[in-house]
Amino acid sequence: MKGLLLRLSALDPDAATAVRVIAHFEALLGVAVDAAALVRSTAGLAECPAGLELADGRTMRFGPDGMALPGAPGETSGAVALGPAGRVWLERRGGPGPLDELVLEWMAIAARVLDGVPRQAGAPHVADPALVELVLSEREAVEDRARALRLLGMAPDVPLRVAAAAGGDGDPGVQAVAVLGRSALQGTVRVAGLGPLGVALIQRREGTASPGAELLAVVCGDGASPGGAREAVRGVRVGVGAAVPPLEAAASWTQARSALRFAVAGDPVEAVVDHDGLGPVALLADIPVERLRAQPDVRALEELAGREAGELNIAALAAFCRTGSLRQAAAGLHLHHSSVAARLAHVEDAMGWRLRDPQDRFRAQLALYARRLADAD
Repeated sequence: MKGLLLRLSALDPDAATAVRVIAHFEALLGVAVDAAALVRSTAGLAECPAGLELADGRTMRFGPDGMALPGAPGETSGAVALGPAGRVWLERRGGPGPLDELVLEWMAIAARVLDGVPRQAGAPHVADPALVELVLSEREAVEDRARALRLLGMAPDVPLRVAAAAGGDGDPGVQAVAVLGRSALQGTVRVAGLGPLGVALIQRREGTASPGAELLAVVCGDGASPGGAREAVRGVRVGVGAAVPPLEAAASWTQARSALRFAVAGDPVEAVVDHDGLGPVALLADIPVERLRAQPDVRALEELAGREAGELNIAALAAFCRTGSLRQAAAGLHLHHSSVAARLAHVEDAMGWRLRDPQDRFRAQLALYARRLADAD
């Protein structure tokens, strides 16, 4: 880290400061930290007052000298919502500083994991976005990508997968990174935010198995958390690229973003999509969006969606096409099978399909994928 800072300082003082910011919060995320310690340390790092409002309504503010500040916030120069309730903010006179957005992004990530539980060994490591972007670039020289991999602590000879996450409440980029950071991904994992997306670089010496199931457990919830069932993360979807040689990470990055377009936020199965699992269906992503939207079946589905209960009918169609069973579709939607049958009957009447016919069911599935790709774009 020190060598990287010296190199960056010579090129760009702001870049060196950005790495210090990331290193600061990486250290905080590696230990059990309470709310007061987080706010106090952030204020010292940002050299201005910082504040935190928790979901239960408690509010705390600290100055850069580490002293608690009474009363309501002063001039708020920047803030990030933590979800349905709560937020973090900075109070800098004269407007936000050049790195305040980065500080608030990582302060929010740390605030979301204020459960007093230290991260497990091998948990995702918050990485410098510039290094991650360099690894994912096709334009940079091979030696520069190899150097970035070494600086990230990743092996040059172990296959690498890229996962891309998007969406969520509040700031989509922050939420996406937080989801990847909370996931119990095995192996060497480096997480960063690139624009509105969260990105994870994943290496596993024991094999190249997809991390899809582990990511789905975070996005849709499970019972793995120490205090009981883990709450689902609303609105987040994830795409996973194939395992590739580390110097060809750009290929997995392209596949991850393509798979992301097929993912459906909130779906218990398709909120996380692995490019490998798409097979030839992935070729649909190469079709221009204008052509997808103009396709007659896609236009008809859009018209159906605009009617009363239209989206619910389309959800029933998607569940039936995916499972091939009325009862399994009903179980996945938490509806009685007769209710799903009625919704499918509405779809058949509107679209002119007979879903018992394998050909029509295949046509419906393609139309659903095409509509999804057009909407995701």
